[in-house]
This record gives sequence, C-alpha cells and structure tokens, in this order.
Amino acid sequence: MSDINLKYNNLLSPAYELVKPYCKELILYNMVVFLIFYVIIHSLIISLLIVFLNILFALFLIYKSAMKRLEELNRIKAIIRKIRKSNFNEPEDFQLKIDLPDLRDEFIKMYNKLKSDIQYLRKLEKIRTEFLGNVSHELRTPIFAIQSSLETLLKGALEDKNVNKRFIEKAHRHTISLNSLLNDLIDISMIESGEMRMSYRFFDAALFFKNLYNEFLPIANQKGLELSLSEFNENLRIYGDKEKLKQVFVNLLTNAIKYTDEGKVEIFVLEGKSEVEIGVKDTGIGISESDISRIFERFYRVDKARSREVGGTGLGLAIVKHIVEAHHSKIIVSSKLGSGSIFSFKLKK
Repeated sequence: MSDINLKYNNLLSPAYELVKPYCKELILYNMVVFLIFYVIIHSLIISLLIVFLNILFALFLIYKSAMKRLEELNRIKAIIRKIRKSNFNEPEDFQLKIDLPDLRDEFIKMYNKLKSDIQYLRKLEKIRTEFLGNVSHELRTPIFAIQSSLETLLKGALEDKNVNKRFIEKAHRHTISLNSLLNDLIDISMIESGEMRMSYRFFDAALFFKNLYNEFLPIANQKGLELSLSEFNENLRIYGDKEKLKQVFVNLLTNAIKYTDEGKVEIFVLEGKSEVEIGVKDTGIGISESDISRIFERFYRVDKARSREVGGTGLGLAIVKHIVEAHHSKIIVSSKLGSGSIFSFKLKK
C-alpha cells in the first residue's frame, strides 16, 4: 500500500506544482461562473453543481496539460543532461517531441558553444604543455653550458691560460642567451596576457629607420653583407608604438642577417595613400612553403641545427606577430627556399 501511495505521490507532486500557479485564476473564474448561473436560473444548488462539474472538468484538463508539460520538461532536462555529459555526437541528434524550433535552435547553439569551449580548452592545455616543455628545453641548454664551463674552470682550467678565457667567454655567451630568452618570455607573456601597454602616436619615420640602419650596418658588414634602406619621403610620419615597432625590426633584421650568407638585406618603406608598407627583405636561405604557416609559433624553428648554431630564443617571430597585430595589421611573409624572404606589414601614416 505504501508503494502505491509513494508512486501516486511521485506522479501527482510534479503535476501539482505545475497546476498550483493557476489555482487562483481557476477559483476566480468559477466564482464568476457561479454568479452568472445563479443570476440566470436563481437556483443555488444547480449553480453549485454546475460550478463543481466545471471545476472537475477544468482540473482534469489542467492535469492532462500539466502531465504533458511535465513530460516535455523531463525531455528538455534529459537533453541538457546529455549535453552536459557530452553524449551527443552532432547537434542534429537533438529531438524534441514538441514543436519548439526556437528552443531546439537554442540547444544547438548551446551545444556548439560548449563543444567549441571544450576544444579550445584542450588546445590551450596542449599549447601550455608544449610551451612548458619547450621552455624547459630552451633553459636547459644555456644553463648546462654555463654549468659545464664553470665546472671545467673549477677543476683546473682556470689556471690554464690557454683555455681559461675560452671557457669564460663561452659561459658569458650563454648567460647573454639565457638573459635574451628570459626577456623574450617576459615580453610574450605580457603581450598575450594584455599587460603590455602600447603607446600609439605619430613619429618621424626617417629618423626611426636611419637609426635602425646605423645600428645594424656594422653587424651586416661584419658578415660581408650589404645593408640598404630604400628611399622615401623625409617628412613621412607613421602612426604606432615606436618602441614596440623597433623591437619588431630588431627581430626581423637579426633573423635576416643570421640566415643570409651572401648578398644583401634591405629595409624598405613603400608609401600608399593612407598607409605605408614597411618591412625587411633578404637574399638568404629562404623558407619552405610548408614552414611559412608555422614560423610564428613559439619555439618553432625551420632549421633546428642552424638555429642552434646562430643563436636565438625561438620567440622572436611570435613577438613580432603579436606586436604587429596589436597595431591592427597583419605581417605578410613571402619566401622561397634559396631565394630569400620578405617580411612586411602596413601601418597608418
């Protein structure tokens, strides 16, 4: 008997909760019906009987509607539960017994958003794991080199005038590499977190590029390369963050000189009506088409052996991409193996 009562209560309780909000309206409606019939037929008993029958019929209709609505709500809850547990393969799997296209569309949007968020979080986790692995590897190289040099010196090489300077220079060179890596890590962390503030203003393009040219000319000459700066309007003014743009060109020129064994490196400035295209062109080893789409990834190296040999943190082009995009521009790469590379982007003038 208790099982029957429990089943009965479980059945009626949810339905009662759905009927409950309409009880006041039902009572008010039947009071009006009672008054109308009482005025028409002048019989209290008949009027009460009519109202009683009307209440029973109304309760029956409301109960049937409530049970149907309850079934619909349970179906909706089941769909939400399956979405939460990722039990759907495709949004088209959502099937509602009721004709509610707007609700189904909202379910599909919610499912697609949830699926997209999950994919994004998995991608971020993968990137984070790869990033930590790359950072550990990049830090290990200079630290190990410094440690081995110092250990060699402590074990007696310090007193040997033929080798002590070489090991000290090696340790010093790797401390510089380590410092560069840490600075680049700080920069890219600040850029990606939005903590790096940009200072946009118009600046003198001629002074900016001439300073860059003079700074890199000795480095290019030391390697036997020709460094040139294209001609442009001396009164040209460019809109952007001058210090961050200098960081961009330092990275681009450093890479151009590193990966060019002979020929020339050019800083070019091409004026348009409202914009100016600026960049670096070289006659270096070039980049294969399959690598171009990945060169802006953190720690990605086209030629790992060559990259280790010439130095670099593997973060330079990633920083370049972020700074250029912060200027609402996009860096364009044109390159072919053995034919050099061109890195360029546009800014307002």
